[in-house]
Amino acid sequence: MMAEDALRWEKVASEEGPQLPLFKVCIDVMRHPQSAEKFERLVLESEDWVNVVAVTRDGKSVMVEQFRFGIGDLTIEPAAGIVATGEDSLSAAKRELLEETGYASDKWRYLGSVQPNPAFHDNLCHHWLAEDVVAVQPPEPEAGEAIRVHLMTLEELREAMRAGSLRHTLALSALSRVYPLWELPYIQNDSNDQ
Repeated sequence: MMAEDALRWEKVASEEGPQLPLFKVCIDVMRHPQSAEKFERLVLESEDWVNVVAVTRDGKSVMVEQFRFGIGDLTIEPAAGIVATGEDSLSAAKRELLEETGYASDKWRYLGSVQPNPAFHDNLCHHWLAEDVVAVQPPEPEAGEAIRVHLMTLEELREAMRAGSLRHTLALSALSRVYPLWELPYIQNDSNDQ
């Protein structure tokens, strides 16, 4: 068995790449821990993110439908967004839920965090549960957002998964901490994936 430090790469240099709206692009020069060969590796630095599983008093999940540019199609997801500089993840979760859906809650629980894609992202995505949410205002999405709000039962969430409109990894990670989304072992017989 190899020692742990036999797997740790050393950062030799780092330079900034092009400016992007959500990320700081870095090209890190890394030294291989065994061969000492140098490799360039892309790192996208970002503030942390939040996903909010918001559940109404009658057990429905408050979801948003929006266009996602990466896939060029509509998706169904929980309210989500970026933790602003100087903001904690709970404050961001409350803000994003209110802005995107118009819903609010006084009952919040932290569901933990995940690494969105540690191969090239440096941030965390925090999952929050808002219980007994109620509509307190109309949604106020940001200028670059077009969002439709849906209240969905567990079966409707499962149907959205089957239909392919709910596939976002971070959304599924957050939702699966609250709902039994699929039976185990999970077997997908979706001809769209083949």
